Amino acid sequence: MSGSMEFLLWTKGPMFDIAMVIFAIGLLARLAEIFLLGRARNYAEPRAGEWPAGLRTMLTRTVADRGTFERAPFNVVVGWIWHLGFLAALLLFVPHIELAKGLFGISWPALPNPVVDFLTAITLLSLVATLVHRLNHPVKRRISTIEDYLVWTVVFMVVLTGYLAYHRMVNPYPLALGMHILSAEILLILLPFTKLTHILTAFIARWYNGAAFGRKGVQS
Repeated sequence: MSGSMEFLLWTKGPMFDIAMVIFAIGLLARLAEIFLLGRARNYAEPRAGEWPAGLRTMLTRTVADRGTFERAPFNVVVGWIWHLGFLAALLLFVPHIELAKGLFGISWPALPNPVVDFLTAITLLSLVATLVHRLNHPVKRRISTIEDYLVWTVVFMVVLTGYLAYHRMVNPYPLALGMHILSAEILLILLPFTKLTHILTAFIARWYNGAAFGRKGVQS
C-alpha cells in the first residue's frame, strides 16, 4: 500500500507540475506558431465582413452536412458519441469539477454519477469501435500513422483508467487512481505536439476558413 500511495502522491504532485509546465509551454509555442505565420496581405476589396462569416463557419462546421453524413455515417455518429461522452466525463463528473474548483476557484453543476458512468462505458465502446473500423477499413488502415494509434491509446487509457478507478476494479485503490491521473498527464504532455491539438485549434481553423470565404463574399 505504501508504494501505491507514494505513486499516487507523485502523480498528484511533481508529475502534475511537470505535465502542466510542458502543456503550457507547448501550447503557447503552438499558438505562437499559428498566429505568427500570419497571412499574405489581401489587397482585394472585401465584399463582406470576415467576423460574421468566420463565426458562422465555426458553428456550421461543428455539425456534419448531409453529404458528409451520407459518405461516412459511421465516422459522424460514432465520432459524436465518443467526443460527447468524453467531454461529459471530463467536465460534468463531480471529482473533476472539484479539481477545477481547487485549481481555479470555479465550479458548475455536475451530472449524477450513474449517468457519467453510463456515458463513460459508451465512450469506451465507441473508442473500441473506431479502432476496429480503422483497422478494417482499407484506406484508413493504409493512411494511419503511429501518431494516430498513439493518440487513440492515450485517450482510451484516460477513459479506461478512470472507469476502473471509479468501480475500484484495480487494487489497491491509490494505484488505480494514480494510473488515471498519470494517463491524463500524459495526454496533457502530448496534446500540444500531436493531433490532439485540434481540441484547441479546430475552431481557430474553422473561423479562418469562414473569414477567408466571407471576405470574398461566398459561403464556406
